Amino acid sequence: MKAMLSRDPGGPETLELADLPAPEPGPGQVRIDVAAAGVNFPDTLIIRDLYQMKPDRPFAPGGEVCGTVSALGEGVDGFATGDRVVALTGFGGFAEQVVADAARVVKVPAAMPSDEAATFVFTYGTSHHALKDRARLARGETLLILGASGGVGAAAVELGRAAGATVIAAVSSEEKAAFCTDLGADHTIVYPREMDRAAQKALSDRIKSLTGGRGADVVYDAVGGDYAEPALRATAWRGRYLVVGFPAGIPTLPMNLPLLKGCEVVGVFWGAHTSHEPEAHAENLADLFRLYGEGHLKPRIHARYPLERAGDAIAALSARGVMGKVLVTVAG
Repeated sequence: MKAMLSRDPGGPETLELADLPAPEPGPGQVRIDVAAAGVNFPDTLIIRDLYQMKPDRPFAPGGEVCGTVSALGEGVDGFATGDRVVALTGFGGFAEQVVADAARVVKVPAAMPSDEAATFVFTYGTSHHALKDRARLARGETLLILGASGGVGAAAVELGRAAGATVIAAVSSEEKAAFCTDLGADHTIVYPREMDRAAQKALSDRIKSLTGGRGADVVYDAVGGDYAEPALRATAWRGRYLVVGFPAGIPTLPMNLPLLKGCEVVGVFWGAHTSHEPEAHAENLADLFRLYGEGHLKPRIHARYPLERAGDAIAALSARGVMGKVLVTVAG
């Protein structure tokens, strides 16, 4: 089989297409013939040894796949060869075949196309866990999303709307703002790519003006960096500030602000949630597939790349110009 391998730490340009033996599933595992793989922010980190998971090299990045079960390991129940499934693999997905623990494999609804399935679980799973479990977002509250046009941000826009919240989408361009409006955002804010103190104050003031001066009940921060502090300053009394990701850098926050606002600063680590709380994760996945079937959720695929250009797919995501998700197509 063919796979895009990371042999040494480095950027996406270091990935190499190689031929490998077909993997065999061990006990409790299934082998999947990969149709497509979603590209996610951890893929940009894992190849540089900057992610908390550090696989032995060489390895293929790609932690989210859709495909067909082609072999079952000992002790696997509930799956059969030919089943169409999605799997969270952590890595290995940028390949024609991958082995996954059966506990991290889910059958795909018949009405869901494979390209949408391959871009569904990671981003919607992250955002649903963030908004439902960590923020306890309620109907009628105001939700501010930083980085609202990216994969998890776009999912948060749709999920916020489905929950009955007023959604403010904050992005870095007018094109991205239009994209978020199409997703269902009630308001948009365009912030500059470089934030000085004046720009930070302007962002905070704009958030407050859109919320009648009280601030956002929930802040979903998928950006970090210099954008974090003005968003925290615009968090409402007893609000919930969600720490989701740091593509703009890990911020340093003045911790007097949570004290003064009586607000919570809440970490969102969806990958750990799926391992530590599997029953809650399964319940959330059922919620998401239901919302998809009801038409509330629709993955937006920004671009598709063939397997041999998986490095270009990661580079596109790293450049922070993606609206929605990027997909690596493997089999027809």
